[in-house]
Amino acid sequence: MIKLVGIVIVVLGLAFRFNPLLVIIAAGFVTGLVSGMAPLEILDAIGSAFVTNRYMSLLILLLPVIGILERHGLREQAERFILNLKGATAGRVMLLYMLFRQVTGALGMQLGGHPSFIRPIVSPMAEAAVAKGRTLPPEVLDEIRAMAATSENYGNFYGQLLFIAAGGLLLIKGVMEQAGYQVDLITMALYALPTGIAALIIAGIRYSLFDRRMERLLQEKFFDDGKGSAM
Repeated sequence: MIKLVGIVIVVLGLAFRFNPLLVIIAAGFVTGLVSGMAPLEILDAIGSAFVTNRYMSLLILLLPVIGILERHGLREQAERFILNLKGATAGRVMLLYMLFRQVTGALGMQLGGHPSFIRPIVSPMAEAAVAKGRTLPPEVLDEIRAMAATSENYGNFYGQLLFIAAGGLLLIKGVMEQAGYQVDLITMALYALPTGIAALIIAGIRYSLFDRRMERLLQEKFFDDGKGSAM
């Protein structure tokens, strides 16, 4: 029963608003000591757990980093950059990001994501490409942001299986071999390639239609009545 003292330490530490990291480490040390572990064994266990779950730790650290970057003008810099590019449209920005997501996924690099790329970079660039210095209505902004999010979904979903060591391919390989069928990871990844290309083409068409609709919608809103608004 005394081995549960770590839970008590965590509850009391958080209740008194002590540093959460120190509370958890203290709880781990005390639990290890009452369980008969040596101090070096406890350190080894904590270090092994950290290394095993390092990707989760990076994900947790990523959110405050993105928040700090946004506070210091990341979104504004993305908007300013896209305004200086001639011929840039929201659809082209989204399609380019989707291609980037597929290529990096095929190489086994998980670069991207809604919190790290879409919200602070892709969405502001798409909004600036549509607005072109005007103030957009909230419903239009919501639609652009939703469409920007699809570029992440499409790129990740149709790009991850292009990597021969992807979890999905390994799962399929294991199931097929248990059923008595020998399959090759490279062949399976090649079979995923036409789907990825088709998804890119279909997304390109959809983004092109989106650009035309946005242009027509904003023409009607800002120019038909001879009015406009600046940012």
